[in-house]
Amino acid sequence: MSKISINLIWNLKNGALAPGKYSNEHKIKFNENTIIIGDSAPDWKGDPNNSNPEQTLAASLSSCHMMTFLALAAKMKWPVISYKDIAIAKLGKNSKGKMSVTSIELNPKVKFSKNFSITNEKIKEVQDRAHRYCFIANSLSSEVQVKIN
Repeated sequence: MSKISINLIWNLKNGALAPGKYSNEHKIKFNENTIIIGDSAPDWKGDPNNSNPEQTLAASLSSCHMMTFLALAAKMKWPVISYKDIAIAKLGKNSKGKMSVTSIELNPKVKFSKNFSITNEKIKEVQDRAHRYCFIANSLSSEVQVKIN
């Protein structure tokens, strides 16, 4: 099977590595063209302009779900012209009392070409299949909700 990797780079900026005295800001290099600045979430004193692990987890799930949905739609010859999602990671304590991403909510919005219509039930059925086949969803132990409006 495939091996997928990233390079993560963190350096101490100022002072010493002491509780509450250092920055969690780091670079995540996906490839030569894609580098993002990672940090802790704002609630944990991270810069809100940087990405955080909770966001990137939600982004990974949303992206995987979308690609799985599009593969299914293509097989069914559905004329999808756009797909948008707002993924929301919820933080809290898990059943073991440990801080975790307790759930991720996906809110996909699919737009089709003008002369195509589909029932909400059929969209929900295919979105549910996309969730079941999504590699990232199958890797998580947290609850994932796919909301179709």
